[in-house]
Amino acid sequence: MNADEKIRVAVVGAGAFGRNHARIYAELQRAGEPVELLALVDQNRARAEAVLGELGLSGAIRAYSHVDDLLADPANLHITAASVAVPTGQHLQVSQTLMQGGVDVLIEKPIAATLNDAGEMIATAERTGRIAMAGHLERFNPAIRATLPLVTRPMFFEVHRLSVFTPRSLDVDVVLDLMIHDLDIVLWLVRSPIREIRAVGIPILSSKVDIANVRVEFGTGCVANFTASRVSTERVRKLRFFQPRQYVSLDYGRRDVFSLSVQPAEPPANDVAPPVPGFDIALPSGFRLVPSRPRIDDEEPLRSELRAFLDAVRTRSAPPITLEEARAALAVALEIQEQIANHTRRAGII
Repeated sequence: MNADEKIRVAVVGAGAFGRNHARIYAELQRAGEPVELLALVDQNRARAEAVLGELGLSGAIRAYSHVDDLLADPANLHITAASVAVPTGQHLQVSQTLMQGGVDVLIEKPIAATLNDAGEMIATAERTGRIAMAGHLERFNPAIRATLPLVTRPMFFEVHRLSVFTPRSLDVDVVLDLMIHDLDIVLWLVRSPIREIRAVGIPILSSKVDIANVRVEFGTGCVANFTASRVSTERVRKLRFFQPRQYVSLDYGRRDVFSLSVQPAEPPANDVAPPVPGFDIALPSGFRLVPSRPRIDDEEPLRSELRAFLDAVRTRSAPPITLEEARAALAVALEIQEQIANHTRRAGII
């Protein structure tokens, strides 16, 4: 595809996620980037039309109630790429229909409700030659981007993702709704087979698990503790990890990264380095504690994600987050769900 040729896109799903996808595609188009938003699809066409009105796109963008209607439209919009932001249980059917219709897809997390569905998506992408990218948004958070150069050999993670309760995404539990973000990030950073998983969780305000705590041990010896809750009084998205001679703390929401590392002292080497406030630790002679805060850009993560997707479509290259990677995170999430179900049955909770 020519670098100046516009990618003709559609968004499937007019909920909170779909609305943001449509908003950013339209913003990129207005900014002169080679993309053109042409359609918004939702089973409730009136909702799609309402979203277009809210975004100031009424009349310019067509609304449809089904992807089949989009692909069969006599107007022949020649859609070449689409964001899939429908409920998880519909991901397979919608993405397959699009890929079989010659459309590249970005599929919101979790990509599927089952490993079989994820496998069918992967097979369809391979068979049709379509670009298929998973939408794990936190990989594009500026804070995690600033953290990547600091990662050497992480050995311990402490991860918290807490949210206030909302009726959104109650088709899945807190593991697939929230924790899967952090499972994907830690799997990406550690890159090691999992040795053991231990998990507990309970439903509180919904029929599905609303709070969960998980311990994962990797083949490298790295251990990661995850806590996810959608019944919190505040929103927290934090990750901390420890590796030889370094501690790194990451706040996704505030987009802040703090690192504290042990480094050789500046000459004279036999002087004991002064303590860092809050870290009054006596170090061996010749070493010092060095705090740092990497520079972090301010681009909206979803904008970065959509740009990465469009770049993969334009260059016909592998997307930065493959369906295989998303399937790996899903496999861990489903194992966690099974362990939680076993625990709650033994405890007589449900």
